Amino acid sequence: MANKEKLPWDMVEEILSRVPPTSLVRFRTVCKRWNTLFDDKTFINNHKMTFQFILTTTSKIYSVSVKPKVEVRELTLNTPGLKAQIPEFLADTSGFLLCDVGDGAVVWNPWLRQTRCIEPEVNQPSLDFVGIGYDNNNKRVEEIVYKTLSVYMKDLGSSDTWKIHDFASDTWKDEDLDEAKYNVIINYNLSSVVSLNGNLYWVAYNDDKTHDTDLFLFYVLSFNFSSEEFLKFCDLPSGKNNACDALVLRVFREDRFSLLKQCHVTKKIKIWVTKNKIDNQYGWDVKWMSFMEVSIPNMPDLVQTKFYYQPSYFIDDKRLVICSCDETGQAWIYVLGEDKLINKVRLDSVADPWPLHCTFFPNLVLIPGGSSKPLAYNLSWPRIRL
Repeated sequence: MANKEKLPWDMVEEILSRVPPTSLVRFRTVCKRWNTLFDDKTFINNHKMTFQFILTTTSKIYSVSVKPKVEVRELTLNTPGLKAQIPEFLADTSGFLLCDVGDGAVVWNPWLRQTRCIEPEVNQPSLDFVGIGYDNNNKRVEEIVYKTLSVYMKDLGSSDTWKIHDFASDTWKDEDLDEAKYNVIINYNLSSVVSLNGNLYWVAYNDDKTHDTDLFLFYVLSFNFSSEEFLKFCDLPSGKNNACDALVLRVFREDRFSLLKQCHVTKKIKIWVTKNKIDNQYGWDVKWMSFMEVSIPNMPDLVQTKFYYQPSYFIDDKRLVICSCDETGQAWIYVLGEDKLINKVRLDSVADPWPLHCTFFPNLVLIPGGSSKPLAYNLSWPRIRL
């Protein structure tokens, strides 16, 4: 039998990078090499439909790609059963977007056009959804059971009540979580919550009312879904900070943390990263190292005091890419290097002011119990070149 001609592997990758993501999921079973390729972050990042930011306004939802040019796509989140469809809060945790829509939440993988509704219990007070994680005692991927953490206040002036929703059983349970013993304020802005190895992490600070000062000592607070407890994980390298400073925690290179700080007075930006991988235990041995500093004339304030929105950012090799709003609420993308502004782009197609925004890196992970029907793309989008 004549040998079948095979395409060069580089050409196969190029062809697959143009295939819609929903089809890639089905193609996993073609061969082991394809299945491995679809888990490769480089392949995902080079896919023609990839993106790095999600923005939502009062009327529309957008994805924004910055590789190699800025492209804005309009998306539609249409989820039956929930009254509101535009998120009030966004969090990129455990590979999914958690969208708090007021009357419940939507777990969303926008790349696969897949959603799942999380509805509160009957007569349940309004919940604030925080993030998605899982019990990291289960080592096998197929055994992972995702859970969401949410919080509400039973009575005015009472302490927070925490609830955990289980994806597998679709049930809720109240948790008597002793957050109070840490005497902390958890920073619930959209850029603060990150997930790593199933745990959630926040930037938090001591609620010390005995000192008349604008400076607070911030640190990383974690929630462990395995033990269902809070833990003061590690200190931040930035020391004491003003509440008006930008201070955003992100996951760096999939297994460690990065921290962005911008001083609200000097506008100087500094980035730290953790030296070693983050494990699931305690953060006593976490060591931070300086990664980048940016101090340039006329650098805008990344936190607008009208709403205290924190910036969203990611680190691409030696570039720092930031999404934030100016003083009018207009969204911008900034691309920065060491002490230099490489480029900035105003997202004119995001017309409504003060959009919510967060980073999101596409993946081919299916949402357990999710539906692929409600979500649709509008494939006619404006393009802005860097």
